[in-house]
Amino acid sequence: MRVARPDGAVKYLALLLILVAALLMSLGAGPVHFSTAEILSVIAPGFSAAGRLPPVSAATRVIILDLRLSRSVLAAVVGAALALSGAAFQGLFRNPLADPFVIGASSGAALGAALAIALRVVVPVVGFSTVPAAAFAGSLLSVLVVYTLSTAGTGRPPTVSLLLAGTALSSLFSSAVSFIMAMRDDDLHQIFFWLLGGFGGSNWKNLISILPYVIPGVVLLLLTARPLDILSFGEVSAQTMGVSIGATRILTIAAASLTTAAAVAVSGIIGFIGLLAPHAARLVFGPSHRTLMPAAALVGAVLLVFADMLARTVLSPAELPVGILTSMLGAPFFLFLLRSKRDRLGGSP
Repeated sequence: MRVARPDGAVKYLALLLILVAALLMSLGAGPVHFSTAEILSVIAPGFSAAGRLPPVSAATRVIILDLRLSRSVLAAVVGAALALSGAAFQGLFRNPLADPFVIGASSGAALGAALAIALRVVVPVVGFSTVPAAAFAGSLLSVLVVYTLSTAGTGRPPTVSLLLAGTALSSLFSSAVSFIMAMRDDDLHQIFFWLLGGFGGSNWKNLISILPYVIPGVVLLLLTARPLDILSFGEVSAQTMGVSIGATRILTIAAASLTTAAAVAVSGIIGFIGLLAPHAARLVFGPSHRTLMPAAALVGAVLLVFADMLARTVLSPAELPVGILTSMLGAPFFLFLLRSKRDRLGGSP
């Protein structure tokens, strides 16, 4: 009798340990460096009280718990959300170059944020402050418009129509953002910095504000794993196996868009995490979405925590937008992926 080896569990455990290590490292990194002993004194006060670790000041506790820990956990959640959405879109469109922003979520969020900044609107809604709320609404509205356009006249959204509508609307919204930036040069720096993405000034409230949207989105995306696995054999085969193509498409788009919109609302536009993380996870866990999607979420969390840590240490005490670092990492990978997948994308061998 053959006993199954727990390779998958070991791999997941390894990813979790790497994520924990990344979070601990991020607590000590920054303009003010903290040792491992100081970090453990704050997050494990029982050891400190027992005399095993040195006591720390109140200021150190505030920096580690209220500033860095909240920021790093938020980065992990955003990274996981973008990676999971990217894996879902790649499976739905059967396109290795798909990412969470493929149907206009990022351009809609950018336009919403730019309008809120330029008009100086102060109307916090849906748990967010003004700019994140506008980005959240703009992202969801953009996806809704793309979906509506792709179904016009047919009632069904073919994959190509979704991609083309998303590309066209993204171009239109990007032009609108550029127009706003040209007309309101006083707000140019704030808009530009938001577009580059980052977690400067993040706190526990930012994390709490996105959880009501991210958690349901993640649960729904995980439920699409089996239908996406079947869909990989083609729509005809999926239909013969009892999978509702329309329901799977709607559920995947709605859940991934909700998750992406919430993530972008608090982080700005952070590219390539949703493209890179699923492929990195696929190399280790294989193509099955039931194992791939949780792994992609963990890889995305690890990548963004490390990227955020580098963003605040490379030019310390100055801070780089996280989106710059993810682009520097992701763009070469994208070019490599484009070359390696050229046969599937219609290129010459």
